[in-house]
Amino acid sequence: MIGLGFVAVLTVLAIFPDLFAPHSHTWIFRGMRGAPPTWAHPLGFDHIGRDVLSRIIWGSRVALLVGLLASGIAVVIGVTVGAVAGYLGGWVDSLLSRIVDTLMAYPLLVLLITLAAVLGPSLVTVVVIIGLTTWAQYARVVRADVLSLREREFVLAAQAAGASTARIVFRHVIPNVLGPVIVLASLGVGGIILLESALSFLGLGAQPPTASWGGMLADGRAFILIYPQIAIAPGVLITLTVLAFNLVGDGLRDALDPRQKDVMITR
Repeated sequence: MIGLGFVAVLTVLAIFPDLFAPHSHTWIFRGMRGAPPTWAHPLGFDHIGRDVLSRIIWGSRVALLVGLLASGIAVVIGVTVGAVAGYLGGWVDSLLSRIVDTLMAYPLLVLLITLAAVLGPSLVTVVVIIGLTTWAQYARVVRADVLSLREREFVLAAQAAGASTARIVFRHVIPNVLGPVIVLASLGVGGIILLESALSFLGLGAQPPTASWGGMLADGRAFILIYPQIAIAPGVLITLTVLAFNLVGDGLRDALDPRQKDVMITR
């Protein structure tokens, strides 16, 4: 419940940042460079005089936008590939499985940095490349489930009724493997937010003046001893957000598969 509550609050802030942020994330207050926190500005100011709390709130939009959109892309591709590979089998399964294995073996962050550098830094680029490089885990999970489902009675009945392969896969098979996918996706959003923060930290993600937590960390690293609030605030938010999504994923896992919970308690 704690994780879900935190995610809910973060979602509201991301949807309506202009209602909750006390100031615009681009406003520069003269004479307030690196000023410490006050009642009016609880997190103080950054190295050029912008309100840190406002930038944190506006940065939540970037974090959730990238996390949810990239996760959605990865889920759609991964579920489709995994279902097709598991249902058809044969050379199709072998080919797709080799692609999945290759993608999972390659260092993800190195691949993302390379693609972002080639395609150019932007928020759209970050969403697309993360979505296109993180689907393999979903494909592997779905394929394993489909291998057992394709011999079930309802699938055999659909085949006997003359249903097409596409109809069987998308109408009968995929809906029965979405439980583990939902859990994996909720856990994956936190990891994607970390990846986006890493790319923005390196200057390959959201570009100024867009507020992003990774960009705020990059701005604060040179001033950590002078203006610590610049780096500490986004670092804490990234940690709490990833932890919250992990808690949500654990909760969904227990709700969708109570047997897993019983096994953990027994151990």
